[in-house]
Amino acid sequence: MKHKDKVVLITGGSMGLGKASALLLAKEGAKVVITGRTEKTLKEVVDEAKKEGLEIEYIVSDVSNEDDCKAAIDYTINKHGRIDILFNNAGFLHMATTHETPTEIWDKTFDINVKGTYLMSKYTIPHMLEQGKGCIVNNSSVLGLKAVPGVVAYNSSKGAVTQLTRSMALEYADKGIRVNAICPGTIVTPLIEGLFDSMEDRNAAEELFKSFHPIGRLGKPEEIAHAVSFLCDDNVEFMTGNMLSVDGGWIAR
Repeated sequence: MKHKDKVVLITGGSMGLGKASALLLAKEGAKVVITGRTEKTLKEVVDEAKKEGLEIEYIVSDVSNEDDCKAAIDYTINKHGRIDILFNNAGFLHMATTHETPTEIWDKTFDINVKGTYLMSKYTIPHMLEQGKGCIVNNSSVLGLKAVPGVVAYNSSKGAVTQLTRSMALEYADKGIRVNAICPGTIVTPLIEGLFDSMEDRNAAEELFKSFHPIGRLGKPEEIAHAVSFLCDDNVEFMTGNMLSVDGGWIAR
């Protein structure tokens, strides 16, 4: 119960890494609030948690919408009085080269991946400053540290998240707020499954992505969830501004 009674707010919490992190942190004693744009999938996570004897709350919220971000934070503060952990997890990926990327897709990618991370942090940090303590984890990517062709908007947005994380870590290092990023490799989530399904040869696409990882397989959401939990552990309070790669060895190449 290393996160007992901590209040956790997770964006993109209805599936994939967000869902796995919500369930794990709830098991570890935290009071968890998840956000997302689709009420149906949010409710499904809440119901799954109940079956395991856990309690997770949700609020429908779009991280690219400033008012929605404020509302999610206000809800959590009004209900629980504090936010100890913010996991900026919501993300969007579109495959295209630079000249083939529609402008609206570029804007959507940055609105969700970068602006959403900024907005949720912007309105959470004042509460953490008042508390004198807090932990923020941003979901970057191995592609926030190195690039691959064909996902230019995603590469660029995750690079921005990496630099945002470093900037925030430096700004609040002496104020009790730690800011780190998780940098996953390819993880089996609905986002990635959809990506594979959109390709002409799904099996070939999956094998290609596996080949990026020296460990020889794709990652599991639960593996990322445990890394997020680690970053939020009070026993590693000397860690801030870190990009924690959980990528099957990809970044080591």
